[in-house]
Amino acid sequence: MGEQEISIKVSIGDRNYPLKINAAEEENVRKAAKLINEKAKFYRENFSVKDKQDALALTALEFATEALQLLKNAGQTNSFIEDGLTKLEALIDSVTGH
Repeated sequence: MGEQEISIKVSIGDRNYPLKINAAEEENVRKAAKLINEKAKFYRENFSVKDKQDALALTALEFATEALQLLKNAGQTNSFIEDGLTKLEALIDSVTGH
């Protein structure tokens, strides 16, 4: 059985966005909206970014860059794990004679 869908509204950059999401996602969606607003405020206050759209664009760029780095790191971790498993399998084969 699927998750229960709920309707929520989140505010990003002084605009409200109605969303239909799985109930289990609500906390993360609300936290994400809060992070976006906080980061956009940081850009406006610390980098002389006056336009809210520019602050949101810089926020999106920062988060997308971080997401890509995490994906790259996850790929490297998966490669490291796969290499380790291959070596472990070879070691087991050498010990058991397979």
